[in-house]
Amino acid sequence: MNAPHHASPAALRIRLDDLSDPRIATFLQEHLADMRRISPPESVHALDLDGLRHPEIRFWSAWVDTPEGDHLAGTAALKRLDAGHAELKSMRTAAALRGQGIAARMLAHVLEAARTAGHTRISLETGSQPFFAPARALYARHGFEDCAPFGSYTLDPASHFMTRAL
Repeated sequence: MNAPHHASPAALRIRLDDLSDPRIATFLQEHLADMRRISPPESVHALDLDGLRHPEIRFWSAWVDTPEGDHLAGTAALKRLDAGHAELKSMRTAAALRGQGIAARMLAHVLEAARTAGHTRISLETGSQPFFAPARALYARHGFEDCAPFGSYTLDPASHFMTRAL
């Protein structure tokens, strides 16, 4: 199925997902392949399907309608680190739909879900390479600031850490 060339913001449907749709598996395999292509092996922190199925993780998918049916536009996950702190995971927008505001809508959705769950802080790890510059800019526009490694992360020149209060 070909990706739509433009996704109307009104047409984007975000849903809490159980990861059972095979299109999500393919999408996440592409995500992991990109991360492995760009980052050194010890710096790839993206989760596979099994990693995303842990009880402390909530996963959302975003869909747009096309003449051929619905199309997976993006994903995001929230991992509970403790009662007040959560980590943003698995943010990805379909390549054909980048630059249309889908990531911003997904991020706003996850931030609201984190607030509703009682979290007071959300942090993330992304790459430091130029490929990740658009993601870092998106996070900065949404109030994230650079921070030290958190949770089980350690200093890594290929990782960039960001956080924000909710």
